[in-house]
Amino acid sequence: MSLTYSEIKQQYTALRQTYDYLLERKASFLAFVRSHSLKSITVIGCGSGYCLSRSAAFSLGLRSGVPAVSLAGGDLMLNGARYASLLQDTLLVAPSRSGSTSEIVEAVKRVQAQRRVPVLSIACVPESPLSKVADYSLELPWAFDSSVCQTRTVSNLYAANLILSAFLNGDDALLADIDAAIAQGEAYMARVESDIRRVSSFAWTQVVVLADGELHGLATEGAIAVTEIANAQAHAHHLLDVRHGPMVTIKSDTLVVAALTNTDADYQRKLMQDIKKRGATIIAYTDQDESGYAQEVDLLVTSGRKLDTAVHGIPFIFIPQIVALGCAERLGINPDSPDGLDAWVKL
Repeated sequence: MSLTYSEIKQQYTALRQTYDYLLERKASFLAFVRSHSLKSITVIGCGSGYCLSRSAAFSLGLRSGVPAVSLAGGDLMLNGARYASLLQDTLLVAPSRSGSTSEIVEAVKRVQAQRRVPVLSIACVPESPLSKVADYSLELPWAFDSSVCQTRTVSNLYAANLILSAFLNGDDALLADIDAAIAQGEAYMARVESDIRRVSSFAWTQVVVLADGELHGLATEGAIAVTEIANAQAHAHHLLDVRHGPMVTIKSDTLVVAALTNTDADYQRKLMQDIKKRGATIIAYTDQDESGYAQEVDLLVTSGRKLDTAVHGIPFIFIPQIVALGCAERLGINPDSPDGLDAWVKL
């Protein structure tokens, strides 16, 4: 058994710890935020962290009513002076596995040298360099991935960002849905893994991940997981937007992984039909099959419980992770140490 697989399978145990830990810090987190006159939120990250930052900024902006944007850590490091107006009275949020990624730590230092902005770090290593330059730090060591490619870390940082959004908005219903998704996670993985492996076991040459809204940043991370773990081509698009160009690349050698909702299901069913006409294989996720999607796809994965749309991301990310791992195993690729990659970048 690879370390990557072990970490994938341990992610719900870690998620429970993350959920409980953040609930214990709800009051101090809110006190920290309210102690500053904030006009915006800026979330930064690199690689997988940037993908998560995109989802986090979407959630924070959508749910808190405060404008929120995401920036790639390297972009902010190189071009921080250009973004001075964007960073005025902002809360800088930095989710990171290691807390040691050079671009993130240096970007925070450079921003702080230009103007004083509050910094919130979320790292999976205690006392990391990022934590030490932050004004308020959250540390999730149980979510740290020792393998090069992030899996358990991804789901935990995604959930952490969503929990913080719920705190800011006083959204107890969102917290309850996150709690429910975590509670059913072990059973969910056991129920769906073999089917995901079976349907994705053909000789595909590319994976296309489709998702909207708060899940789109996470979908881009799903594509990165396939690229890193299986050394394969993978891309992410918004659902209906895939028709605007990328559809030409979808053929019989394509595996499509799609996050569907029960809103305007006719449009989504038609999209699945059009993709099937091009010969692709489809694994789709939805919380409950209220819209008859099973007739249009090769495998419909359900959580079995109605959840807030953003919470779908927690079970959804398991699909591209297992797809990537299964491909690596078939090709004899070591998923724990992909050629040419380091766990985090040190410039």
